[in-house]
Amino acid sequence: MSKQTSRSGTFTQKADDLLNQFNASVMFDKELYKEDIRGSIAHSRMLANQNIITKEEQQQIEDGLIRVKSEIESGEFEWKIEDEDLHMAIESRLTAIVGEVGGKLHTARSRNDQVATDFRLYVLRKNQEIADKIKSLIKTTHHLASQHSTTLIPGMTHLQHAQPTNFAYHLSAYMSMFVRDYDRFISSYNRNNISPLGCAALAGTPHGIDREFTSKELGFDSVSINCLDTVSDRDFALEILFNISTLAMHISRLAEEMILWSSYEFKFITICDRFATGSSIMPQKKNPDVPELLRGKTGRTYGNLISLLSVMKGLPLAYNKDTQEDKEGVFDSVKNIEISLEILKELMGCITIHKENMQNACNIGHLTATDLADYLVSKANVPFRKTHDISGKAVKRATELGVDISELSIDELQKIDSRIGEDVKEYLDNRVSMDARDSQGGTSTNQTLKQLEYFKNWLELL
Repeated sequence: MSKQTSRSGTFTQKADDLLNQFNASVMFDKELYKEDIRGSIAHSRMLANQNIITKEEQQQIEDGLIRVKSEIESGEFEWKIEDEDLHMAIESRLTAIVGEVGGKLHTARSRNDQVATDFRLYVLRKNQEIADKIKSLIKTTHHLASQHSTTLIPGMTHLQHAQPTNFAYHLSAYMSMFVRDYDRFISSYNRNNISPLGCAALAGTPHGIDREFTSKELGFDSVSINCLDTVSDRDFALEILFNISTLAMHISRLAEEMILWSSYEFKFITICDRFATGSSIMPQKKNPDVPELLRGKTGRTYGNLISLLSVMKGLPLAYNKDTQEDKEGVFDSVKNIEISLEILKELMGCITIHKENMQNACNIGHLTATDLADYLVSKANVPFRKTHDISGKAVKRATELGVDISELSIDELQKIDSRIGEDVKEYLDNRVSMDARDSQGGTSTNQTLKQLEYFKNWLELL
């Protein structure tokens, strides 16, 4: 089908070549060819069931579409910019294969509901595929965490040493984020699994179609309620962009910590050689390029989300050509989050953990200062606000002596407050401090193991 035909008999002039270049989407929306052909086959079957076309015509159309799909996947298919979009490209080739009967396929539908169907099917599929990759990442992270429920690491606030925790507990925090991410993608899938097919341009069709049939054929849960809304709705695309952006933000936070942990200043981990690079001039360098790229791609996903929000904010009902800008950003974000999840999973599976360095870092920064305050609360019934001040004086004295608070002698501690007994030394031990935080959701090994069991059960239930 020529460009002139797609413009209909209303037009008396051929489209300008510059318009073709500016208007065409075929070179990127061809990504949706599987969904487009799948939707067209379902539509043709419905037309035959409703006696709008004959069974023979339907079979010709379906056979032709299958051939088109084969040509696309073999590389034989020629994409032409003058076809404008994916739908016209496929219909043009179908008509060349089966003749005029190919023109009957577009009965009772518009490119408006066709693209809404194609794009929705694509986004739904990617919601599930990304969720599966998140699950795989959680599984790898859980395996790593299971080995480190007693490995001490300084817990931080404001990137300052705060309290002793264990490494599995730290990783459990990220697994909690990723579980929420998984739930968001699955929730979006369930909420948006609604068929647009049959809405036509904006107001439905006078043909006696069966939207429930095509909905079931394509695996949707139901059909949309209002056609005017349906053809212009891109909430499902915005949702996947938001979900990807939030997931990328969580990945970026982990990547940032891996960059810090792999530096000489921390030396908590070593990134395996197959996921690190060297410097072009400094032979001693081992750069954490993978975590840096993971961190960097987050801004890119934010940009794609903001771009589509900006496109949609001023559009009147119903479909507008602006909406053509919905796909490239989604394709880009999907591509980048998929490879990010895959490479992060591999990276988490091959890092080396330096337990001793983590343990030594817990001896810096007076991590058990709060434990001294808690000791006085429980042993001497001193109000916490008062014990906070006493503990601060102990930190000041330890800093003056160049030692950690846990290394202060009993004499020094009792000079600060006579109610401090000799048993306080046990409370100031990092491991005792970590295990003392045994409240639900806390960092004790006991609570951490419960959290790991939760994630294990969660994985097994999916």
